[in-house]
Amino acid sequence: MTTYELAQVNIGRLNAPLDAPEMRFFTENLDPVNAVADAADGFVWRLQGDSGDATDLRIYGDEWLLVNMSVWRDNDALTAFMYQGTHRELLARRREFFARLTEAVTALWWVPAGHRPTVREAEDRLTHLRENGPTAYAFTLRKIFSPPAA
Repeated sequence: MTTYELAQVNIGRLNAPLDAPEMRFFTENLDPVNAVADAADGFVWRLQGDSGDATDLRIYGDEWLLVNMSVWRDNDALTAFMYQGTHRELLARRREFFARLTEAVTALWWVPAGHRPTVREAEDRLTHLRENGPTAYAFTLRKIFSPPAA
């Protein structure tokens, strides 16, 4: 029987370079927020580059698009982390750091337990969501699909 975990990707178009003064609150809180995520109930994995976070990685070949990707036990574990502590504060202040994009910036999908999605896979899921709306292949926090039947 295959069990599934919930993968998520979210992207953001930077308002300024990461080393700009206006990005200081964001960059200074990355390590603490990642540490809370790493210790959170239901956390499985997060995308990391050479820096220990994902700030040196990009998506869609765009130097201004940051990518964040993680895998969680389920939607409850993901949302419990998202809406607490410093992560919640960063989420509330996201317009200070990231431009408002008109297309979907977050996609979720189920992966077999142990699978670690790639940035290319995340691009595919996000593009599918943008072109087709929420489906079992790529969905949103507002329209969650159940994991595949075992």
